[in-house]
Amino acid sequence: MVHSRGRLGIEAPAVTVEVHLAPGLPALSIVGLPEATVRESKDRVRGAIANSGFRFPDGRVTINLAPADLPKEGGRFDLPIALGILGASGQMPIDSLGHYECVGELALSGALRPIQGVLPIALAVRAAGRALILPQANGPEAALVSGLHAHPADHLLAVCAHLAGTSPLPIQPAGSAEVWMPTYPDLAEVRGQAQAKRALEIAAAGGHSLLMIGPPGTGKSMLANRLPGLLPPLSEVEALEVAAIRSVGGSKPFDPRRWRERPFRSPHHTASGVALVGGGAQPKPGEISLAHHGVLFLDELPEFDRRVLEVLREPLESGWIDIARAAQRVRFPARFQLVAAMNPCPCGYLGDPSGRCRCTADQIARYRARISGPLLDRIDLQIEVQRLDPADLTAPAARPAETSAQVRERVMAARDRQLARAGKLNAQLTPLEIERDCPLDQAGRRLIEQAMQKLGLSARAYHRVLKVARTIADLAGSTRIDITALSEAIGYRRLDRNAPSV
Repeated sequence: MVHSRGRLGIEAPAVTVEVHLAPGLPALSIVGLPEATVRESKDRVRGAIANSGFRFPDGRVTINLAPADLPKEGGRFDLPIALGILGASGQMPIDSLGHYECVGELALSGALRPIQGVLPIALAVRAAGRALILPQANGPEAALVSGLHAHPADHLLAVCAHLAGTSPLPIQPAGSAEVWMPTYPDLAEVRGQAQAKRALEIAAAGGHSLLMIGPPGTGKSMLANRLPGLLPPLSEVEALEVAAIRSVGGSKPFDPRRWRERPFRSPHHTASGVALVGGGAQPKPGEISLAHHGVLFLDELPEFDRRVLEVLREPLESGWIDIARAAQRVRFPARFQLVAAMNPCPCGYLGDPSGRCRCTADQIARYRARISGPLLDRIDLQIEVQRLDPADLTAPAARPAETSAQVRERVMAARDRQLARAGKLNAQLTPLEIERDCPLDQAGRRLIEQAMQKLGLSARAYHRVLKVARTIADLAGSTRIDITALSEAIGYRRLDRNAPSV
């Protein structure tokens, strides 16, 4: 018996590799719900054992991957299968196998190749109290987990020598991986757009979602790209959650040096629902999970398929996405900050001083109707981003613009107030917590009642106005929501107005 780990979402459930040798005609069978890549491992393992100087046993070899109802995929079971065969045939001592968990894909030469999803494996092995044997190339990733005894190896022979006690493998020191300090585009590079910058600061302070409406070339994408630089650095727990998702679901190999970097995901508007929320035969995280604790930017929002956008409604509220399949159910974290951008009309130039827009009211209404009311209700801030005057764009700046670092200080101070008061950001407050933390005086109640009647705000939009107002008050260092903060929060409900112009 050899201990290993499978994959279920971003978890790494325990898998026991059991090897049984019996007399009979030479044959090798693998049972336990293996996928095609696991079934093919018998050929890789046979070649690796022979080319490492060992003898592949004659007779019938049966390999059971338990539990039998958990689907097994990938080449991660090559190493434990090879060790089980060598141990069962008496070519390697098995006394110490119970203290280790092993993962790794084998080349025909016996060399160990890297696998995906090592970080969740390392976290699970540490919780189980065992040591981990893994490919050399995955060592830096395992080093992110403190308190784990990880033994990287480059060949099957090195693993066998370690288990035999003749040549121990080195322990990968925790924290030994090189770490790059994250760098983000600076807010000071954006000229003008004072209102949009203000909205971006409020969104960063309270974790609010943001929709920017404006003609092409007004800086909507530039502003969105600078939001991660306004957010506080990731805590170690948050960084490990983000890194675990990247390790499992990234299309590119995970780079441990960038594990402290906040995600910024910007899928194209042709993305499918599965690409956005995750899925597949073996469910993998989608864009909303890869943006966990970071920013999901949807440019040209009305160009996305409406059915694709509707899948965002539940995770925007809950911070999770549940993917159900016939064989299994997987939950992925999706606590992302949504930032979206759109043109005001199909041609993009509604309200432009040049007067080039010729879109009719019906065309504008159909264009905006591509985004459903329930989804718009869930977007806290809706702002207009106007085209800059050429003189403002070309003239030298009268004074240096605020940098991302300066804004981030105010954001962190506001977040500290929120965490001290409620233990969470304002965007995550429940209705009962809103009632407790966002009380209004008599003037404020009159104002919000008038706004609800005039703009037709729903109960959800009402709660979101209060949460934004609470964030504005936190940025100002105020313990209560005054009429100024409430008025500003109401002003950010742009698409709740009936006026067709920008």
